[in-house]
Amino acid sequence: MKRILLLAMLTGGIVVNGMAQTKTPVGSLGKNDPKAKAILDGVSKKFSQLKSVVANFVLKVEGANNSVTDSKKGTVYLKGAKYKVNLDGQELISDNKTTWTYTKDANEVTINNVDPNSTSLSPAKLFTNFYDKDYLYRLDGETTEKGKVLQNIEMTPTDKSKNVFKVMVSIDKKGQNIAKMKVYEKNGNHYTYEITNFTPNGSVTDATFSFDPKKYPGVEVVDLR
Repeated sequence: MKRILLLAMLTGGIVVNGMAQTKTPVGSLGKNDPKAKAILDGVSKKFSQLKSVVANFVLKVEGANNSVTDSKKGTVYLKGAKYKVNLDGQELISDNKTTWTYTKDANEVTINNVDPNSTSLSPAKLFTNFYDKDYLYRLDGETTEKGKVLQNIEMTPTDKSKNVFKVMVSIDKKGQNIAKMKVYEKNGNHYTYEITNFTPNGSVTDATFSFDPKKYPGVEVVDLR
């Protein structure tokens, strides 16, 4: 369950062919880097113009010694504020009113209302201007990976009580898409989400963003609404 909840924050072992070209000083506490903001604003603007997105990704879990302890493939579907995430026998679905969390092994689904005042970061929020509200950020240079120039942005939560103390977001400079994200926890664990395929404006119906118990025989429903 922890892995799928980490998707709400959205991507080692990456071969870097280029070195960081420029770095922007962190600056004074409470101030964000305008270069990083321009990049993030570009991603947010592009996403807002898309009707839908289907993205495949790989999640790598690393321990404190940087060794990969787990690797899973998943898919995320986005349409406006609606989303669906498939990962390792789990599904996280939301139609922006209700959230369903389904676990295949237990054949159980938990239902909750969407809290419009929640500060948690859903997959859909990842492509909005969430960064202006809960994070400090700076451009941490450019690298070249797999033939793509990536703009790396370091983000730190303004709420220091959070278990996550840093998030590195890498933006495909040409495509203005999120290429990968690395989440750093205080306990030394790292979670890397790498986007392996990004399909804009694909055929995604509204039925994708709802859970039909009839399609899951014997499912146990835990309704917390």
